[in-house]
Amino acid sequence: MPAGTNINSDAKLMAVFRAKVDDYLKLRKSVEGKAGSQVKSTDNPQQLLNSEKALAAQVRAARPNAQRGDFFTPATEAQFRRLMTPAMHGSDGPENKVAIKDDAPEPKDVPFKVNADYPRHEALSTVPPDVLRMLPELPPEIQYRFVGRHLILYDSKANLIIDFMLNALPPLPVVEKK
Repeated sequence: MPAGTNINSDAKLMAVFRAKVDDYLKLRKSVEGKAGSQVKSTDNPQQLLNSEKALAAQVRAARPNAQRGDFFTPATEAQFRRLMTPAMHGSDGPENKVAIKDDAPEPKDVPFKVNADYPRHEALSTVPPDVLRMLPELPPEIQYRFVGRHLILYDSKANLIIDFMLNALPPLPVVEKK
């Protein structure tokens, strides 16, 4: 554990972050099923897309004042950077950086805006297991994703960017796209 780290304050920050995620999920679940956002079963991609868009609209309406930093507060950002450091600088660091860089979309291609749709044409990046182990566990439909070296909190069911953290990682290596 790095010098100056207080285990109690770290645990409290993690608990507060997780409580915010849980509260968001409760809110999202409370608006599901309204205005056609719930599809029982279908093979129709357009119906699924319409359902997703309706859910996203309901979430936006339910959190009209959502803003950057609601989840990733300055203290949480500092903690996350510190927690990810071993995975990025340790023996597996180069491999983790390449894995992230290899399929992370470019920041210019994704809107850094809370409640924005994640662009359908952009890949969802890999988050190496070493990094995931260091961060608070999330429910399956809420995910961490990298966009360049930035970290987003992503709602996969509503295709929404819930919050984002700029410069979460050190500079990533240049990787030739295949």
